[in-house]
Amino acid sequence: HETRPVLKRAQRRVIGWREWVGLPELGIAAIKAKIDTGARTSVIHAWNIVLDERRGGSWVAFDLHPIQRNNKEIVSCRALLLGVREIRNSGGHVERRYVIRTKLQLGSKIWPIDLSLTNRDAMGFRMLLGRAAIRRRAMVDPGRSFLVSKNDVQPSARRRIKGRD
Repeated sequence: HETRPVLKRAQRRVIGWREWVGLPELGIAAIKAKIDTGARTSVIHAWNIVLDERRGGSWVAFDLHPIQRNNKEIVSCRALLLGVREIRNSGGHVERRYVIRTKLQLGSKIWPIDLSLTNRDAMGFRMLLGRAAIRRRAMVDPGRSFLVSKNDVQPSARRRIKGRD
């Protein structure tokens, strides 16, 4: 179990209600995430989700569409399964979801988060960043967007996200 640094309020980064983030272990240099303090666990749009149980643990393979309103760009991922959780979706229904632990990059900072996998085709954002992921690390200004500069995103992603808001 990894301990998280406890930052004083003055040291916590202020972020907007939506931000560009990276998921370097999944090969995602930049994805637009909605910061959702009403959700405990973070979630990402995933499909073709396949459980692969081999020696050394359970793995989950899945595909992602990292860009909003673009189903042409596909990133295939594989991650160690952290577990299966019952999570209440936005409609109030309980879903059983696979959960992985991966690294999140927000600006120049990188830390591990738990990320549930589900089909979010009907939703506006491909990813929601829940309160557990930002707890003691950031404070949200709900009236502002993209406070973490796109220039802080991994250099390889800059050309892909230029001009996209």
